[in-house]
Amino acid sequence: MSTATCRFEITPQHLILIKGAGEMATGCAHRLWRAGFPIVMTELPRPLCVRRTVSFAQTVYTGRLEVEGVRAVLAEAEEIPAVLAKGEIPVVIDPAGELVRSLRPWCVVDARLAKVNPGTRRDEAQLVIGLGPGFTAGEDVHAVIETARGHYLGRVIYTGPALTNTGVPGEIAGKSSERVLRATGAGTFRPLVEIGAEVKAGQLVAWCGRAPVTAAIDGLVRGMLHPGLEVSPGLKVGDIDPRGDRAMCRTISEKARAIGGGVLEAVLARLCGREPAA
Repeated sequence: MSTATCRFEITPQHLILIKGAGEMATGCAHRLWRAGFPIVMTELPRPLCVRRTVSFAQTVYTGRLEVEGVRAVLAEAEEIPAVLAKGEIPVVIDPAGELVRSLRPWCVVDARLAKVNPGTRRDEAQLVIGLGPGFTAGEDVHAVIETARGHYLGRVIYTGPALTNTGVPGEIAGKSSERVLRATGAGTFRPLVEIGAEVKAGQLVAWCGRAPVTAAIDGLVRGMLHPGLEVSPGLKVGDIDPRGDRAMCRTISEKARAIGGGVLEAVLARLCGREPAA
């Protein structure tokens, strides 16, 4: 039985621009960076990121962050080459999406999980990948990565869309919607507990303006919105993990790692000429 070989060299020309630097985007960046690809990420001036300890979006507030041995730093566009040369991932504030036009990356990954396409086009790079609902492979992107928990999580789709968003959080240790903390009112968000803290059902964990937010279940705080952000009712502001393992508060989740694996597969399939025929 013969096996085909695939040989290529990853060069600076294989630059991958990831739109968004939240939890899932960071899982993608981590896998691609470990595989040797140069990465640039873009973010908003005030990102609404809940899992801050494992999201490179946090660099907007802290300047730098390390996740499982990979470092990212907040940078200006002109600093990108120097940051990459130091072995770090630059995160650039780019609300208007101008960087993709000036950088001309080899690959673009829209990892903003907006549930609709915010304007990403298939002609933005040689390979354009969208995460989850809102994208259609073969139309606005070359490939879509399934983001719904379950049997198809991380699958690369080359024709058509991902599964429709249900609006129901994935189940963890038998808990679904009740593990998510949501804003109970409008105003400034003020957390009362840190990520990694143990909380009990009914415990006051944050304020949204003058409205209290209480935990619905026992567990560890796995995510919490950055203090001082303005929130509106219903916005996700935190996440409680019922499994009680503090290591999970500071490591990439199985979902983010699986989605990152799907992105890596799509990238390698393009380089190796293994994409399915249209």
